[in-house]
Amino acid sequence: MNGATTGERLELAQAMQAEGSSGLGRRDFMRYAGAGAVLLGGASGLAACSSSTSSGTGTTGGTPKKGGTLTAGLAGGNASDTVDGQKGVNNVDFSRIIALYDALSRYDINAQIENGLAESFEPNSTATEWTIKLKSGVEFHNGKTLTADDVIFSLTRVVKGNLGGASSMANIDLASMKKLDDLTVLVPFKTPYATFPAGYTGYYYYLSILPTDYDVHNPVGTGPFKYQSFTPGQTSTFVRNPNYYGSTGGKGPYIDTLVINDLADENTQINAMLAGQADAINLLSFTSIPRVQAAGQILIGTGGGMTPFTMRVDQAPFNDVRVRQAFRLIADRKQMMNLVFGGHGTLGNDIFSPWDPDIDSSIPQREQDINQAKSLLAAAGQSGLTVELVTSDIAQGTTKVAQVFAQQAKAAGVTVNLRTVTATDFYGTQYLKWTFAQDYWYYSQYLPQIAQATLPISPFNETHWSDPTYVALYNQAIAITDPAKRRDVAHQLQAIDHTSGGYIIPYFPPTIDGLSKRVHGAQAGKVGLSFGNYSFKDMWLE
Repeated sequence: MNGATTGERLELAQAMQAEGSSGLGRRDFMRYAGAGAVLLGGASGLAACSSSTSSGTGTTGGTPKKGGTLTAGLAGGNASDTVDGQKGVNNVDFSRIIALYDALSRYDINAQIENGLAESFEPNSTATEWTIKLKSGVEFHNGKTLTADDVIFSLTRVVKGNLGGASSMANIDLASMKKLDDLTVLVPFKTPYATFPAGYTGYYYYLSILPTDYDVHNPVGTGPFKYQSFTPGQTSTFVRNPNYYGSTGGKGPYIDTLVINDLADENTQINAMLAGQADAINLLSFTSIPRVQAAGQILIGTGGGMTPFTMRVDQAPFNDVRVRQAFRLIADRKQMMNLVFGGHGTLGNDIFSPWDPDIDSSIPQREQDINQAKSLLAAAGQSGLTVELVTSDIAQGTTKVAQVFAQQAKAAGVTVNLRTVTATDFYGTQYLKWTFAQDYWYYSQYLPQIAQATLPISPFNETHWSDPTYVALYNQAIAITDPAKRRDVAHQLQAIDHTSGGYIIPYFPPTIDGLSKRVHGAQAGKVGLSFGNYSFKDMWLE
């Protein structure tokens, strides 16, 4: 699928290798690449996960100890950062939300659903009602005990406020939701919702459970850390929650203080670690490994999140499906993974949610076909097309892969002019309005991802996808209680995604994070969130 000449490929590879020339080179990395997603504690201990392996333990040995301050320098934040447990937008928001709050359920590091504050979810026979039983003895940071009232308040706030998790919860019959006892909530739906637990878990960091007297200026949650201070776009400080419900059996949180700083870009993050100003940095590209490894440790996970190219289907030239198909055929997916991540990651086929068991693996893998791309563009009257691609350092490798795509597009006669903006501008007033851009998503199962991204009511419908057949199939799927029948409908939806959707998903990037040598307890994950789903609670300092 690559349209770059041999010379252009070599130029890209040489530039990337030169960037990391102070330490381990790309050739050495590939030679030593191992089979597990593990922590790399120096050049002699090099290992990494392949595109087909699952995540593994990051650090081994030693007894966790309490105390100390861990400083994280994270990418993707901006001046509109928030500590609201239901209003996050960027990576740094979600790191804070997971530190401060908890949800009814969540993903574990292997992208499997596990209960959080909920003890159980039980449907009636038609999946029109779900009964949620809460864990007992859970306390908010202010000492208030978690009850069913807090769940009702939290779900109502999301739906009525049309917040980030609203599309997954929009079918709740709010007027009929009720408390059965202090630890039990009945959640009724206007139509059957057989996938409610998956729908909730898919974006659990939008669905934090808040106390009924919640004040965003003095935020209180049930999470492993308590709020101390916050300056949007700059820094936040949290302290250990000694009454965290998940700390039984000697589990974390271990550190006394967690400081999360917004850093502008990858180079700034690395410099902060080298200067001893950051213990944890995230969302790195492959070429940064040698520099980080010289002073610390590298954690690589097989992420299921995505960094797609987004094409607005309601604006020229992407309102013509032939142009969208042509752009998908331009991309050389393997070369992208090789140049940006040293071959790590999972090959994409323009369908999200790679770990979902309902993904249709029989859909043919899309390969680069420059001649077919040219033919489609000619048929659409778009030969010699010039487009602007808006890119930003919002996630691992986004600006680098934009450069690679621009090179590949030349072979199809397409000129891609890159417009690089700051993360603040990318997620500013033009967010969701860019004609051709990129974005970053954590992993979610397939149907919950649709609710967030590809329905007319989706809060982040960046491709402006609006297909009545697609909507009808989605509504049909979430109402089916028979898993096999629901899978069949999901496959029909995926066929539409693959044929005519607005995403180019060339790969699912690995999650590459850096840690100072004094940090222990970090784990890699498959969801795409750094540090095993921002599990600062599991980290401890030597």
